[in-house]
Amino acid sequence: MGFQDTPEEWQVTATVTPFTGNKTSVRTDDVVMPDGSVHSRDYQVHPGSVAVLAVDDDGRVLVLRQYRHPVRHKLWEIPAGLLDIPGENPLHAAQRELYEEAHVKAEDWRVLTDVYTTPGGCDEAVRIFLARDLSEAEGERFAVSEEEADMEQARVPLQELVRGVLAGDLHNNCLVVGVLSLTAVLAGDGVDSLRPAEAPWPARPFEA
Repeated sequence: MGFQDTPEEWQVTATVTPFTGNKTSVRTDDVVMPDGSVHSRDYQVHPGSVAVLAVDDDGRVLVLRQYRHPVRHKLWEIPAGLLDIPGENPLHAAQRELYEEAHVKAEDWRVLTDVYTTPGGCDEAVRIFLARDLSEAEGERFAVSEEEADMEQARVPLQELVRGVLAGDLHNNCLVVGVLSLTAVLAGDGVDSLRPAEAPWPARPFEA
């Protein structure tokens, strides 16, 4: 089997959903522990997300700066968004987010990494793609609103972002995981070792 995470599901004796929001909900499960005791576990139920580490021909990463109310910060992030439709192809969702948030398209797509963002309190799964061979998207720009209306865009050298992560200046989960993962790939087996863009994703199964 090797050193890897493995699926497992402990018995649930009761489930309630005390809150249902627009995109997510909160669930309480009564879970049977290994010693036979039963304890409640609260967690956010999330549809899943995709994120895109888009790198141009000069080795710069496309980043966006957006206000995030829960943490009261403007964060530098990479393009990302929800899987709005159950079973949605994550590559298609990632291509949509890159277009809508940055008005950019990419010709070369790979799976960079898959993560659970906060597995102690949320079931959100995120697939982070590496996108290369960038160009300006055709047609009109996507109409933005709410927090996205104030969004800024920049292209930053990969190593500058790595330094910001390690200095504690950059905090967005997908940006941190993405830039450190790409740095490891470039220092190791190279981009061609990455999984193809349509690789299976057991956390969020999809149709090709």
